[in-house]
Amino acid sequence: MNPNCARCGKIVYPTEKVNCLDKFWHKSCFHCETCKMTLNMKNYKGYEKKPYCNAHYPKQSFTMVADTPENLRLKQQSELQSQIRYKEEFEKNKGKGFSVVADTPELQRIRKTQDQISNIKYHEEFERSRMGPSPSEGSEPERRNSQESSGYRRAEPQPQPQLGQPGATVFQPPPPSQSFSYPDPAVPASAPAQRSAPPGGGKRFRAVYDYNAADEDEVSFQDGDTIINVQQIDDGWMYGTVERTGDTGMLPANYVEAI
Repeated sequence: MNPNCARCGKIVYPTEKVNCLDKFWHKSCFHCETCKMTLNMKNYKGYEKKPYCNAHYPKQSFTMVADTPENLRLKQQSELQSQIRYKEEFEKNKGKGFSVVADTPELQRIRKTQDQISNIKYHEEFERSRMGPSPSEGSEPERRNSQESSGYRRAEPQPQPQLGQPGATVFQPPPPSQSFSYPDPAVPASAPAQRSAPPGGGKRFRAVYDYNAADEDEVSFQDGDTIINVQQIDDGWMYGTVERTGDTGMLPANYVEAI
């Protein structure tokens, strides 16, 4: 049985039948809905199961959505979900890395300056470690300690000569760096007697730094000198004889090492 035409409603015979858009058309009835231009299977465009030409094909346009209570609720719910997801991502990635900073010319200049400063400091430290500490730098802390300890010993009570007597000398106060030292109350009044030579016999020590005597009862020596007949007096001082010069007297314990 022959079908009817979708436009005119008459019977469509096989010789003039066009099967398109799920309908049957006469060849003359298959035209554009707007301009009535006859179409074929190559140049038609279907919209809602109706044929259109390329010029009059309906263009889809978006419609505005009213802010209904339901739409507002959905919008608020989506914002809450996005915030929850953002917080989860933030907590997950917190502490894992740093944000990427744009490589601007100013940052490049700062980075180059920092690299130059680091290289300069590195070379300074390298040269200093390769050359080793100079004797003056290495002996400075020990010399300061020995001066403080010698100032501590000189702070012990001593008889002050009277002006006007023959052979009297003017008393000079100790240097400012030694003015704060006080005598140990546990040291007896006869402490100066300890500076006399101890009994003979003792150990041998080698000087590891140069030392210049700061008092009359001390001895001077150079790095590498051998000290013989060494006797321990207290924690910071010894008594011995410099083998090279033959001088005998007090010497700081932290300037020598046992042989």
